[in-house]
Amino acid sequence: MGLFKKKKDKMTFDEIIAKEDGSVLPYEKSDEEPDINIEEVLEAPAKPAKKKPLTESEKNEKFTCTGCQAEIPLIEMRRNLYVCPQCGKHHKVSARRRMRYLVDPGTFRRIKNSIPFVNPLDYPDYEEKIAGLKEKTGLEEGVLSGVAEIEGYKAVVAVMGSEFLMGSMGIAVGEMITRTFEVADKMKLPVIIFAASGGARMQEGILSLMQMAKTSAAVERFSSHGGLYISVLTHPTTGGVSASFATLADITLAEPGALIGFAGPRVIEQTIGQKLPEGFQRAEYLEKHGYVDEIVGRNDMRSELAHILRLHEKRRK
Repeated sequence: MGLFKKKKDKMTFDEIIAKEDGSVLPYEKSDEEPDINIEEVLEAPAKPAKKKPLTESEKNEKFTCTGCQAEIPLIEMRRNLYVCPQCGKHHKVSARRRMRYLVDPGTFRRIKNSIPFVNPLDYPDYEEKIAGLKEKTGLEEGVLSGVAEIEGYKAVVAVMGSEFLMGSMGIAVGEMITRTFEVADKMKLPVIIFAASGGARMQEGILSLMQMAKTSAAVERFSSHGGLYISVLTHPTTGGVSASFATLADITLAEPGALIGFAGPRVIEQTIGQKLPEGFQRAEYLEKHGYVDEIVGRNDMRSELAHILRLHEKRRK
């Protein structure tokens, strides 16, 4: 955790959570470069996965679009990046699948994040649930991050997975996002983050909310060193993630129709007692009001990001 340091000695992750006697740990802001050995942090480049031939049942399987209710062959939806060819609705896609769509084959090197599991509230069955999600999704936590190339332009890319507890941000996710910026800072590379989250993780209470400040500080440190940060808001980007690192980028893109905001529209209507404008908190409404720089379809996202990286290639010295 390079953003903060103890006044004297370095601390382990367990010590950062709390001392045995429950006393508060003394911290001070550090302007030192993150203490990261890149070769120890990054895994070897991942080999492109070989595509398995589809079975007959998979070839005939249908996908029902929730936008227009059309039944489309699943194989066609996969080829179209889970964007409905009839109405253009962008359906959710897993973090691993999105990363495969995005980066050049064979260039992805995952950032190692050996973060021990913590259950600060002793939440019932929390550890079992996390273990089950790890096995089911193939993710260590709610973020997949690494160094990769997009049409030959290198960047540090992080993709949040809504399939992992709705991409909620707890201690581990906050640490992984922070490490993403630290690795990019060390390597002098741009950061691209695909945000998809329901907000803070309730199972970790106030420690989950603290990740908002931690990740925001990571963005500020990275920005102060001249780093380029591109945020891509996908459906949904809400809660503490939308109120922290997801909306602090130099360039903010969004997928069509994405729900973006802190509280949901229904909660806001009940709070203020008024009917919200049509399309409120959707990507198109936010682009119109200057909150989002550009809406980019999933099929065009890879080339658009490569274009931005090319334009800013010499920005950071």
